[in-house]
Amino acid sequence: MTQVFDDRGVLTPVTVIKFDENVVIGERTEKKDGYDACVLSSVDKKQKRVTKPYGGQFPEGVPAKKYIREFRDVDGEYEVGSKIGIEYFEEIELVDVIGTSKGKGYQGVMKRHNFAGGRKTHGSKFHRANGGTGMAATPSRVHKGKKMPGRMGSDRKTVQNLQVVKVDTDKKVLLVKGAVPGTRDSMVIVREAIKY
Repeated sequence: MTQVFDDRGVLTPVTVIKFDENVVIGERTEKKDGYDACVLSSVDKKQKRVTKPYGGQFPEGVPAKKYIREFRDVDGEYEVGSKIGIEYFEEIELVDVIGTSKGKGYQGVMKRHNFAGGRKTHGSKFHRANGGTGMAATPSRVHKGKKMPGRMGSDRKTVQNLQVVKVDTDKKVLLVKGAVPGTRDSMVIVREAIKY
């Protein structure tokens, strides 16, 4: 993340997203697959690491890429082999960013589920524990979905309606207002906002 100043001197915190060209490697049609979608690939992959089954997904003349994703409701007609650049976002004001959040390991209920905890007084003996979890009589078990300690983070998250501050076509970077999920140098999916 960084920050930029506009013409009036107002500071805006932004996340810089490096944009790699997306190559169209296939399409899904209503007649054949039951839905319409565009199959995109991005980020170059070492060719010596490409297996034959993986490389078979790419049309002739298109080198194998690291990531393959399907996108529905893509504006415009794109042929197999054509490229979608950062210019796609020049007319878009709001975007959704999808990524994998940072993994935080095994956490307790206060951090994981925002439990209030107990009194912090002497002799309380109930500070950060989760308290009772089941019934005493029937059914004398813990119901599924009970909020308890466990692994936190490393989940697919979508941050919606982030404002596009700047599209730099020379450096191929996209500046969006606010934070996006994931660690540095992680892969994120940027799409036009679906809820305005």
